[in-house]
Amino acid sequence: MNKSELISAVSEKSGMTKKVATEAVEATFSTIQGALAAGEKITLVGFGTFEVRDRAQREGVNPSTKEKIIIPATKVPAFKAGKTLKEAVAQK
Repeated sequence: MNKSELISAVSEKSGMTKKVATEAVEATFSTIQGALAAGEKITLVGFGTFEVRDRAQREGVNPSTKEKIIIPATKVPAFKAGKTLKEAVAQK
């Protein structure tokens, strides 16, 4: 499912117009992105948790030259599925 399919599904399930559903989905994504950028953790009970994790500096290999390189430390977004979501996926 891509973004436009998600918007269509939200529109159908909620009875919203596609325009309103688009605004709702965009606002949700924007809010999650802003909270993560501010270092906040977002917990949606039954669905999962979005958070920012620190990835340590590590050594890697350039695949074309086989030269060892240092990959710098960084922050990455992460998602951990909640119990209800895990159970729903496992039943399918």
